[in-house]
Amino acid sequence: MSEVIKNDAELEVVDSQAIMQEFDRESNTRVFTGWRKKVITALMAAFSLYMIAMALVFPTATKYTKLTTFMAFIVFIGFLIFPAYKTQTKKINHVPFYDIILALVGSGCFLYYTIFQEDIIMMSKRIGTLQMIVALVAILLLVELVRRAVGLPIIFVAGAFVIYAAVKAYMDNPNTAFRNLMYGLFYDVSNGLFSTPVYVCTTFIVLFIILGALLEKTGIGTFFVDLANSVAGSSVGGPAKVAVISSALEGMYSGSSVANTVGSGSITIPMMKKTGYKPEFAAAVEAAASTGGQIMPPIMGAAAFLMSEMTEVPYSKIAVAAILPAFLYFMGIFLMIHFEAKKLGLKGLPKDAIPNFFKLILKNGYLLLPIVILVVCMNYFSAGVSACFAILGSLVVSLVPHEISKKTAWRFILPVIPVAVTLAIWLPFGAKNMQIAVFAGMIVCALLSFVSKGHAPLDPDTVIGSLENGAKNTVGVAAACGMAGLISGVVTMTALGQLLINTLVPIAENSTFLALVLTMLCCIVLGMGVPTTANYVIMATITAPILIKMGIPVLAAHMFVFYFGIVADITPPVALAAYAGSAIAKSNPLKTGVTATRLAITAFIVPYIFAYSPQMLIGIDTGAHTPWYDIVLLVITAICGIYIISAGMEGYMFKKMPVWERIMALAGGLLMVIPGWQTDVAGVALMALVFALQLIGSKKEKNKSVSKAA
Repeated sequence: MSEVIKNDAELEVVDSQAIMQEFDRESNTRVFTGWRKKVITALMAAFSLYMIAMALVFPTATKYTKLTTFMAFIVFIGFLIFPAYKTQTKKINHVPFYDIILALVGSGCFLYYTIFQEDIIMMSKRIGTLQMIVALVAILLLVELVRRAVGLPIIFVAGAFVIYAAVKAYMDNPNTAFRNLMYGLFYDVSNGLFSTPVYVCTTFIVLFIILGALLEKTGIGTFFVDLANSVAGSSVGGPAKVAVISSALEGMYSGSSVANTVGSGSITIPMMKKTGYKPEFAAAVEAAASTGGQIMPPIMGAAAFLMSEMTEVPYSKIAVAAILPAFLYFMGIFLMIHFEAKKLGLKGLPKDAIPNFFKLILKNGYLLLPIVILVVCMNYFSAGVSACFAILGSLVVSLVPHEISKKTAWRFILPVIPVAVTLAIWLPFGAKNMQIAVFAGMIVCALLSFVSKGHAPLDPDTVIGSLENGAKNTVGVAAACGMAGLISGVVTMTALGQLLINTLVPIAENSTFLALVLTMLCCIVLGMGVPTTANYVIMATITAPILIKMGIPVLAAHMFVFYFGIVADITPPVALAAYAGSAIAKSNPLKTGVTATRLAITAFIVPYIFAYSPQMLIGIDTGAHTPWYDIVLLVITAICGIYIISAGMEGYMFKKMPVWERIMALAGGLLMVIPGWQTDVAGVALMALVFALQLIGSKKEKNKSVSKAA
């Protein structure tokens, strides 16, 4: 498909960078050229290398050292690349003197904690005036960085929580209020700024962001598009189905709904429009599929690692539990695309534009090796070490030459060399040197990139560019995690969480459904201005405990808030992923957002299914034995329910549906996804009736058209 796209002059040219800057704050960075670009690139590459080294070479470094140096890097890089205002991005090589001062002061405050950590630990809550000033300046500068890289909404939320904590501390003891507040927010690594969100970002998320940046550079995105095209390109409405499959695969490692929409949408949206889809529908398909990439196992974006830490459920179990809900989500989008294509009479792509699946797998299937390595390693190692193995795998497969010939055959030795070096260091000394061996393998790959330049995807620019993009993409996520840490810290310090539970649980005690609806609304509203990662942390801290108290299993409650935090990206009025897609499709933004919400209707239904029937989350411990046939029945009824709901939403199955048939279809589908044999029977009856009416009606229409033709 990629070759067809390249050779098709009719396709629109998309300015991806301009769209990213408009809808993704993290893309509004300064532009550098010449020696300044080299300095900034070297700094960001050094940061990524440092984080990999901390995971592999210095795993025993203290928690204080890891967290404080990480945030020092983030603040320093952040003030250099993110301008105070959008208009400053137009000035090339321009960094105001005050931003250099802010970068130095901000990083200095965090490094002060690194250098004097032993003294600060000994002081405990008896910190002095200097320590309080350092903490205050560090927090204020982090807030400014968040304003630049993330936006104001999360600052307002965090500010409200901090004010609450300050007032409570003053009421408890006016003399020690400020000292206790600064200690709790900054120096207590169990709570506050350096709590779980930043810890997970430091140990897991940053490594997966680097992995995602490397995967993008190695061409796996193009492979996913071609793979999806070989599977679904020839079917009815093929290009839209290709967009769903490829965006789901790309979205699981990109971790950003907007970035994924723009990245893959610049290819898929023009193709869908050319096939015959309306611009709003084409943009909505891409936005809905790209947003769903964050719930796609095995990587699932960044928030899933936080979920593992907060629920104390191994990440591998979370990935397995997410399989069925993700399948239902994408099946719903897939079916609505199919019904829309049938309604419009759209065809698939011509056969000569579709690559052969088996030839594609044989030729480029090795590009999937890093993901396979990641999945396997997750069962034996920590998430951070598993990500490092996958990074090494990405570097190794990127050394495979583009073409095979007698003159270049010797280059096939290159991928073998880093593997041999890694095994030579690892195997003789056992697990003791495993992480050193992986790091050594990465260094060898980086050195071999000079040899493979021009003959394989991996060259020095790819290595450095991946490290640079990894650091750049980490800044916004880490800053948001810092703000989320302040919020969760306040909840812990002030016992606000328990207060909310004691207040709200009695109110919603007689209605779990009401509690779920209110939680859903909170997640969506908060998600309209807060990144997915921070949104999940806030809601997991505040609302998930309430759901758990009402009897919903821990993982089901956390998955519930996770899902609704994600769909905020396609829910109007602030549907950033949908608006980014509309900019590519040149469609009405609001209509695109509404269409994307309709296509993603499954995401609004599935969380309620696993909240009431947690056995849908495969492998989850519900506290009671569930017979296998009950799980099978649940899956079958859920699939049938999603099928009939999709038909009802599109108003087409075998022919156009009148309004009353659509209502019957939607009612039948909802009854089938509600747990209970009574609702299942009623839903099956309505589904059978709609199916029969559609089948009979379509045959009558065909007979009429045949008789007219005769």
